[in-house]
Formats: sequence, C-alpha cells, structure tokens
Amino acid sequence: MQTLFFGTSAFAVPSLRALAERTQLAGVVTQPDRPAGRGWRLRPTPVKLAALEIGAPVYEPLSLREFAASLAGRRYDLFVLAAYGRILPQSLLDLPRLGALNVHPSLLPRYRGATPIQSALVEGAVETGVSIILMDAGTDTGDIVLAEPTAIGAEETYGELHERLAALGARLLGRAIDAAGGEAFAAVPQTGEPTATRLPAKEGLTIDWSWSAEHIANVTRAFSPQPAARARLAGMTVKLLRAARAEGHAGAPPGTILGTRGEALLVACGDGTVAVTALVAPNRGIATGRAFAQSLAR
Repeated sequence: MQTLFFGTSAFAVPSLRALAERTQLAGVVTQPDRPAGRGWRLRPTPVKLAALEIGAPVYEPLSLREFAASLAGRRYDLFVLAAYGRILPQSLLDLPRLGALNVHPSLLPRYRGATPIQSALVEGAVETGVSIILMDAGTDTGDIVLAEPTAIGAEETYGELHERLAALGARLLGRAIDAAGGEAFAAVPQTGEPTATRLPAKEGLTIDWSWSAEHIANVTRAFSPQPAARARLAGMTVKLLRAARAEGHAGAPPGTILGTRGEALLVACGDGTVAVTALVAPNRGIATGRAFAQSLAR
C-alpha cells in the first residue's frame, strides 16, 4: 500500500514507525521547523527527525491546499494522521483510495479537539483510550475503525499517560491496517455525548490554592512535565510537577506551608492539604518538596 503520514509531535512517532513497517511509505508531512529554546534556533519536529531516520521523504507545506494540488495524479492508498496540529482540507482527504485514518488519544466522541489527554486529567477521569477513525470534514467526528480503553493511574502525569497512549495508538493503527488487508476499513458511527477540548489559556496553568486538593492535583499532573502548572509558594512562583491530596491540617489559610511529611511539602488548600512531592523553584532544577522546604530555611 502506498501511504502518506501526517504528524508533528512525539505522540505521532510510534504510529509513524508502525505505518512504515507495514506499507510503502511515500512520504511524511510535518509542520515546518520552528525557533525554540534559549538560542531561538530552528528546531525540527519529532516526526521530522524520525522520518529522516527512517529515510522517508519529508514535506513541510505552508499551504495544505497547494500541497494537495501538487499531489494530483499520484496514487495513494491511505493517509494516516496523528497529532499533526492542522486540519486537512477536503482536497487532501479525497486523494487516497481507502481514505485517511486519524489516531486520536481519547474514546471518541469524548474529548474531541487538540488537548484530549490534558482535558481528561484535569477533569479527573479514571479512564481514557485511543480511537482510530476514518477522517471526514469535521473535527474528530469520523466513523470509528478501532477503539481501546485504558485506565488512568491515580497519580499518572500527562507525560506518562502521553507515552502510554502513543504506544497504544501505534498498536491499534497496526491492527487496523492488518485487519483491512488493503481493502475498505470497517467502521461504525460514533455514539454518545460529544465533548470538546480547548488549548489551555495561560491563566489555566496557574494554581489557586483555594481550589480543592483533588483539583490542584489534577491540574498539576495534566501539565507535567511541560509546560507545568505554576503556583505561588513562599513569595515565589514555582512549577509544580507532582501533587496529591494529603490528610489533616484543614482550616489553615490556602497557600500556607504547613511543613513536610516524608519527601512531600504540605500546603493548605481550599478543602484541606496538598502534598507537593516534586517542583521547580526559579533558576533551579527539579527538587522534592522536602528539599525545597530545606532551601527556604537556609
């Protein structure tokens, strides 16, 4: 099968490799290099780096409609998209014989849109999954080819869940391609109440200590390790990487540092106490809550 892959972030890399192992990968489409880091140097996307390693041709179109026009006359059997970050125009979706598959990290129609993993964690969901869908003109509205649920760990962070779902997505994509055998994909319409996601606003990353301990813990893990939730502690803004509900100390003003327990820093919140076990203070590396408390005492 002649295929074309669309992807940008690290989530897409396992799916790219799964596609390359099973088909004749004619090319990889990714977003252009962008400046990043302190030196503001151009940095290739994770998918571009993986494509170059595989030896696949790389395309970085600025205009997808112009790119679609450039493909006219070529024969493709299948397009696959995973975490590309752009909406494919209908002129692209119409090109492949078998259509276009999307690897989406949620159980659709739940969490349609750009941030399904973060949204599930912020809401305290106990289950998510991956859906392989046949793309249509809508945003994550296509018929489902395969879907598989997975439980979310009580303290699992975005980074950890992201890695698991990326691997699960690649396995499901491989199963879908193998099952189709070069013929049309069997798919069923999505059922259930749709929900949508949105990219987090900057203020959405700022912890309010008057929130409940559960919500603080959920927001913390939803954005860990990057971009990381921010919070004011001891007169400074720190990045929180791990936090959980702790027992006791109810009634203290929110944001009050109550001491330590093991490696955790105990902080009063709206309904009790939060145990912060990993954080980053300004101009410092990752530290335990206890280490941070000790640095304040020096």
